[in-house]
Amino acid sequence: MTPSAEPLTGAKMRLVEYLKRVEVATAPELAATFGLTDTAVRQHLEALEAGGLVERRASAAGGRGRPAVRWCLAVPARAIFPDRHGDLTVELIGSIREALGEKALAKVIEARGGHQTAAYRAELNRATSLKARVRRLAEIRTAEGYMAEARADGDGYVLVEHHCPVCAAASACPGLCRSELEVFRAVLGPDVEIEREQHLLSGDQRCAYRIRPS
Repeated sequence: MTPSAEPLTGAKMRLVEYLKRVEVATAPELAATFGLTDTAVRQHLEALEAGGLVERRASAAGGRGRPAVRWCLAVPARAIFPDRHGDLTVELIGSIREALGEKALAKVIEARGGHQTAAYRAELNRATSLKARVRRLAEIRTAEGYMAEARADGDGYVLVEHHCPVCAAASACPGLCRSELEVFRAVLGPDVEIEREQHLLSGDQRCAYRIRPS
């Protein structure tokens, strides 16, 4: 379930932030913490549950009666909290460039490309046809956040990536895009020609690669 797009009210946001700190809590515990009624807290929790932000976790009964329901954050709730990994990546790229120079940065990118190539080859080793290799590559890239798809086109294919999860880093370091094109060429084999026809960083809406037999 995807999280609700509606902004959280003050009470709901306080509940989410509190669950982030304590991990799990019952409705009565939350009611006591915030000075609310059990009914009000349960209504907020059920609304958050419907939005995909919290979930129930049953715990063993501490005595007579049914087990207490404990509430915790669902995975989609992570998107509510600040995430600076993109900013950190850009800062690291700038620090490497400033402290060690462009050659050192190029070596880092080359090493990353080598790891990518090895990982992709391990995933593509059972795909014998070009069609199977391109489709498997699209699956791998989708799993990495690129929203990729492979489309048949004439005697070849077009690999389309609708999203770039490393766009900020690629903007700071264009060598990353060059490296990924080289990785594609390496893993799809010497009998294949690949050209980038659309590029997000050039103002296009997506990245697209035309792939055809040599």
